[in-house]
Amino acid sequence: MSIEKPYARRLLMANTGWGNIYKKLGARPVINATGNQTVRGGSTPSATVRDAMRQADESYVEMEELLEKSGQFIAERLGVEDAYVTAGCYAALVLASAAVMTGNDPDKCAQLPDTTGLKDEIVFQRIQHYGYDRAFTVPGSKLISVGDENGCSEVALKEAIGENTAAVAYLIQPNQGNAVPLETAIDIAHANGLPLIADAAAQIYPLDYFRRNAQSADIVCFGGKYFNAPHSTGFVCGRKDLIEIVRAHGFIGPKPVGRGMKVDRQEIIGLVTAIDIWLSTDHEARSKEQDGRYAVLADGLENLEGVSCEVHYQEKSHTLSNLHVTFDTAISGKDATQVAHELDVGTPRIKVNTQGKETLVINAYTLNAGEEDIIANALQHLLRG
Repeated sequence: MSIEKPYARRLLMANTGWGNIYKKLGARPVINATGNQTVRGGSTPSATVRDAMRQADESYVEMEELLEKSGQFIAERLGVEDAYVTAGCYAALVLASAAVMTGNDPDKCAQLPDTTGLKDEIVFQRIQHYGYDRAFTVPGSKLISVGDENGCSEVALKEAIGENTAAVAYLIQPNQGNAVPLETAIDIAHANGLPLIADAAAQIYPLDYFRRNAQSADIVCFGGKYFNAPHSTGFVCGRKDLIEIVRAHGFIGPKPVGRGMKVDRQEIIGLVTAIDIWLSTDHEARSKEQDGRYAVLADGLENLEGVSCEVHYQEKSHTLSNLHVTFDTAISGKDATQVAHELDVGTPRIKVNTQGKETLVINAYTLNAGEEDIIANALQHLLRG
């Protein structure tokens, strides 16, 4: 499928070099309507962020000083004791795990991933297990699961803590389900003299929710891509004494665990610029802008029989909302998976999510200007029947 209609031409005329840098290598550029997906490149840094990164490229800097000052900047903006920029949220979790095992002992820091003689167990509720919890074990720690897939009790969490426990881990989500609540888990950890490490990767909106999460645990880890910092950035924040140990495990220092988790000076500047923008953005206006894009999509599909569009709002999501395009498979002759596949193999390549057999899910957060027109035009062809 090749889209050569007025909407597509309008975008191509405005930006004739769209995707050429990838095409030169034989890779196909993507119109990304799926949100901040690592497999798709992660984030869309603003012009202001890109300009700040360009300025950072004009001179060198002592990285240790830059990491210290950028951490102070983030800490002040979020109301926490200290922060440290990392190579994404996963790296933040790795460094946090290392920190709670070694403390500030240089010899212990140097011996990892050998954990002989160290408290090397991190207690984690099984109901919260997720695809990236392996990060906790990278520096040598052991993840001790407690409870089951249906939930965990306070008693079980308390009993899982033993003489080799270094910390309690927690996955912060908008809906914690049957997990022991965060505040209770923190109390249990502290009652045993232990820190709690929280993964709050994308939990950055609303802004008061972002700050509450940042201030919640002893160590809290975030991903930068969600607030449109460079994709390969993140940060860890929390207690100053623990962040100092995290810093010792970073990519600067003697025998650091995080040597392979470098962050460029340009990326650090990009992250602090992006977080400053995020915390001062008019997010209501941002929501209205996204609604306008969804309206373009809905208007472009309104004449199709059996097709309906509905905006779904998410209270605690940085992407704010998405558009559900539901269609009659009997009319189109194909289901949502087939339509998504045809969008994927078409030109330009378009990526959308699906829900069930009759619904496409479109996220405007990662769309560039004009791309909603192209998606509408493509769906006109594919859902016409």
